[in-house]
Amino acid sequence: NITTNFMGENEMKKLIIELSDERLITPSGLSLVGQLLGKSRFIKKCNTMKVDGKRSQSQIKNGDILLSYIGLLCQGKTAYEDIREMSADLDYYELALGITRSIPSAETLRQRMDDIGSSLRKNILDANVEMFHTYNIEPTPISEKFVPVDLDVTPMDNSKTHKEGVSYTYKGFFGYAPMMAYIGAEGFLVNTELREGSQHCQCNTPAFLSETLNYSHQLTEKQLLVRMDSGNDAAENLGILIEDGSWFIVKRNLRRGESKQEWLDKAKECCKDIRHPRDGKTVYVGSSWKDVNYTDFEGNSKTITMRIVYEVIERTMDKNGQFLILPDIECNTFWTNLDWNDDDIIKGYHAHGECEQYHSEIKTDMDVERLPSGKFETNELVLELTILAYNILRMIGQASLKSRRAPRSKHPVKRRRIRTVISNLIQIAGHVTTHGRRVILALGRSNIWREAFIDVYKRFALT
Repeated sequence: NITTNFMGENEMKKLIIELSDERLITPSGLSLVGQLLGKSRFIKKCNTMKVDGKRSQSQIKNGDILLSYIGLLCQGKTAYEDIREMSADLDYYELALGITRSIPSAETLRQRMDDIGSSLRKNILDANVEMFHTYNIEPTPISEKFVPVDLDVTPMDNSKTHKEGVSYTYKGFFGYAPMMAYIGAEGFLVNTELREGSQHCQCNTPAFLSETLNYSHQLTEKQLLVRMDSGNDAAENLGILIEDGSWFIVKRNLRRGESKQEWLDKAKECCKDIRHPRDGKTVYVGSSWKDVNYTDFEGNSKTITMRIVYEVIERTMDKNGQFLILPDIECNTFWTNLDWNDDDIIKGYHAHGECEQYHSEIKTDMDVERLPSGKFETNELVLELTILAYNILRMIGQASLKSRRAPRSKHPVKRRRIRTVISNLIQIAGHVTTHGRRVILALGRSNIWREAFIDVYKRFALT
């Protein structure tokens, strides 16, 4: 029998599996999360806040509730039931996260999250800024003086549920359509707002934009470069940016009375930068100017002449050499107040597309898409706590890049993906022992990330 002989020659040794009383912790990296949150006044404020007119329960403080849920988010988990995994060693998880009383049960966590709802929005945004200042972290600019701020809507699929606010999104499924705001080359989260799925992306954006600019200025003293897509092409937004003194690139929609053919005719007449990347394709790149009317913060009407960068593409032949009966015309226009050349403006806007990577990390790596509650305000709280959890993971990842003992990549890495941070630094296994009043976390020799973990821990513990 060939199969029998083959198996005999390559017989696998059997493992003997035993149960042990040793304290082996899988997500040892939660100690990094606790270090980053340990110096924040946010938790102390939450412990004294009132919920529904009553002071928080003495058994489990509101701060413990929020710390526990942030701990779940930093593991890529959102379900309340996942808190049960911490019951295997409550003492360690309480120590790692800095919990003062106790880790809540799944039922208590659900109830208290519902009670807190959206009442902590300003406190969470303030705590986010405080965390950056505490550890001297500043968003990285994309040039010597410009720090990018990207605003974008990303639909979250919550199909086949009856949650409040779930409705039909422009992506063709039922869910939410939150607005997200990122800052810096790293893509730190500076603001977010949960919205119903059918809500137009411009609805409430002026207020969200003003709030985002306020917090962005607290995170950096450099000039801001705000980038938004065509869904937010509105004179009100442009007016807010102008009055704030920020620079911007906003994708522009063609107005009524404008057509692609008119832009092509104008480009053929006036454009001096004409390119022929291949046969049958002509690209016209240039700038135009147009008056924009807006209302300032004091209610005064103003008019400003603003630059429009255009890229008009005419195709008379497709990429396979097939001639087209009618030319295919593509017209891209952008509002801007920068003095960059036309190509840099277009490239600057295309860099805004990196938001999709950040969205993916939040929705996929952190599993923050199918939100856990049926109540809209509770899901708002979840998304707002995601700001802290996401930035903590991002800070850990960026700190690990500075460690000389971290595993090296084949290619230059400017930013660690959240999935990498969770799998290699949060879910790092450790052996816990106690000697007197000392708690020791031992990292095994088989893990190549252990030296990097120590460097990151020292970075935040000694600050």
